Amino acid sequence: MFCSTSVTVHLLRGLGALALVIAAFLLEPFGMLWSGLALIAAFLLMRGCPMCWTMGLIETIYEGRKKS
Repeated sequence: MFCSTSVTVHLLRGLGALALVIAAFLLEPFGMLWSGLALIAAFLLMRGCPMCWTMGLIETIYEGRKKS
């Protein structure tokens, strides 16, 4: 699986996913379709569940330190 090699890129993906999860709750009055699309987009940005994103962040940090 393709993982970002930059911690900054990884954190930006996480921030975008968090914004989409918040948007999903705010879009709920407009219909489940928009909420669902926002959640799907958030999971795509995280490339899985929040725990998968967290483990990817830890691996990215580890790989960066290993190269130094």
